[in-house]
Amino acid sequence: MGGAHWLALYALILGAWGLLYAMALPAALREGAVIYGTDFLRSLCIVTPDAAGFARIILMWALMSAAMMAPTALPAFATYEDLGHSAKTRLGALVAGYLSVWLGFSVLAAGAQMALFNAGLLTAFGDSRSGVLSAALLALAGAYQFSPAKEACLSKCRRPLVFFMAHWDEGPLRNGLRLGLVCLGCCWALMALAFVGGVMNLAFMGLATVIMVLEKLPNLGRYLTRPLGVVLLCAAPWVLFTTI
Repeated sequence: MGGAHWLALYALILGAWGLLYAMALPAALREGAVIYGTDFLRSLCIVTPDAAGFARIILMWALMSAAMMAPTALPAFATYEDLGHSAKTRLGALVAGYLSVWLGFSVLAAGAQMALFNAGLLTAFGDSRSGVLSAALLALAGAYQFSPAKEACLSKCRRPLVFFMAHWDEGPLRNGLRLGLVCLGCCWALMALAFVGGVMNLAFMGLATVIMVLEKLPNLGRYLTRPLGVVLLCAAPWVLFTTI
């Protein structure tokens, strides 16, 4: 997986994580660190009820999506490159299509965050203030782990060769859009748990990324999906009863 295009992709992922780290730095650490732009980055995490605030939240979710979701698609990207001939052009268009889907998700997630904040259910930093909301999101994510839609999407993510062979003639951009939609079908509910674990909680983001990467592996993933669903469904009433 060598080549300048792969280095650019890795740089994108590492850069997104670096920006998220700078955004999540506590005020005390930001004051003692020579990291320029941290005040602006921190402002991306804070909801304000205006168009500028909405744009900042979209950017925050876009960074989160790039940092968390691009690593889960690396095996699929590598499979696509192995099938192609002009790898540099094809991979760039594929990744662009994939990330476009997650940009659309970022707009929807930012809209949901704004609505929940205006309803008093989230803090300005996107953390849940409601045990009922947290329990509902955990139950939703847990139930979705057992759904036919989740299984159908995971089956495509776990067999990227079969997926790309079925749609190869559509070209790299449309293949990237398809892959992004399939990935969205796998992971949207787990991403929504950011409102429970903390939108700017790096530990949650790291754990969620590892889980989503492992879940897409063809052998290990099938032993993770349903047990994770059980854990989430059990966590829902526990969160509800401990916060009432």
